[in-house]
Amino acid sequence: MSSSTRPFAAFEWMIALRYLRARRAEGFVSVISGFSLVGIALGVATLIIVMSVMGGFRKEFLSSILGFNGHITVTAAAGTLPDYDAMTVRLRAVSGVVRAAPIVDGQVMATQNGANTGVYIRGMRPDDLATLKSVADNTSKGALPLFGQDDTVIIGDGLARKLGIRRGGSITLIAPRGEITPFGTTPRIKTYSVAGTFKVGNSLYDSAFVFMPLTEAQSFFNLGDTAVTGVEVMVERPDDDMAMLPAVSKAAGPNTRMVPWQDIDSSFMQAIQVESNVMFLILSLIILVAALNIISGLIMLVKDKSSDIAILRTMGATRGAVMRVFLIAGMSIGVTGTFLGFVLGVLFCQNINAIKDVVSRLTGTPLFDSTIYFLSKLPADLDPWQVTSVVVMALVLTFLATLYPSWRAARLDPVEALRYE
Repeated sequence: MSSSTRPFAAFEWMIALRYLRARRAEGFVSVISGFSLVGIALGVATLIIVMSVMGGFRKEFLSSILGFNGHITVTAAAGTLPDYDAMTVRLRAVSGVVRAAPIVDGQVMATQNGANTGVYIRGMRPDDLATLKSVADNTSKGALPLFGQDDTVIIGDGLARKLGIRRGGSITLIAPRGEITPFGTTPRIKTYSVAGTFKVGNSLYDSAFVFMPLTEAQSFFNLGDTAVTGVEVMVERPDDDMAMLPAVSKAAGPNTRMVPWQDIDSSFMQAIQVESNVMFLILSLIILVAALNIISGLIMLVKDKSSDIAILRTMGATRGAVMRVFLIAGMSIGVTGTFLGFVLGVLFCQNINAIKDVVSRLTGTPLFDSTIYFLSKLPADLDPWQVTSVVVMALVLTFLATLYPSWRAARLDPVEALRYE
């Protein structure tokens, strides 16, 4: 062994790994190392799982909003939109617009089989509904051909189950503002045949939406056949919709207002982002605590091996070699723990719904209620950048945790260490 031995030589690895395999007398050091490894693994896995689920929530909720509603909704500055057919033609001609359709929106009360609930009516032409892929591709068989016939509607699957309605059944809708009589405004009550159901996977829509033919919705809300409440516009790149607002506004004409999708449930999306950032900081503390365990474990190891370090120094080992021995010991714990956490987190995310179902059956309680979280399944979106950031953060914290104990070992005076041996 000489001072010219290359860094991270085989003997340094041999000594470091031998120190990690503590004998019975040094078992406490080995236990601390084991707890550190488990702590890092659990911290990395938990952070990957939580960040993936939060990202999945945002992605699924955002995709359901963008697939169900227009990316930009054109409404009147006041009242309703007249001459909407000409406006729709102009909007479709705007570069970047892939779809434009007039709609009539309104809130009413739905009742059937003794059950009542508030619902959201969306009036739309049959041809336009067929181009709304998120709904058209998830509608019960035979529903779209019947849509457009007299007094027919398509309702959400959750709403059908809530009111106990089957295909071919009926639903009664009650609008508070109906016919104007000498005695005042009376509610409009009408019963419609249910042509079928749709299920987009977002209970916010599946349990509260009713699609109605445009002409029928105009009549039901007393708009006449010359006005709608808005025109929904879908663009080629939803993330760039704000840049398209001037062109869409110009095509829509004066006395109109543009409502981008960012204004829909924007507070919910911001809450998810804030919660994701906070959870990242909180769960990072688990990895930090495990890194502190590495510090304490290595310091105890340095104290226990002080005579061995002194002998290595007298045999010609440099301070750098001693420092690298303890760096290898600490980083071995960190790298192994990070790798195990990475594998555990990725496997958990890939099988999260199967795991959820098993735990739900064992406990007898639902772990993910779609009526609360608005989604039919627990989402997990493994973002490579997020996973990489978690792994890099764990490795950096581990490396920093090993520096002080390694430096302390390298600074050990062989004479003082061997004086009382």
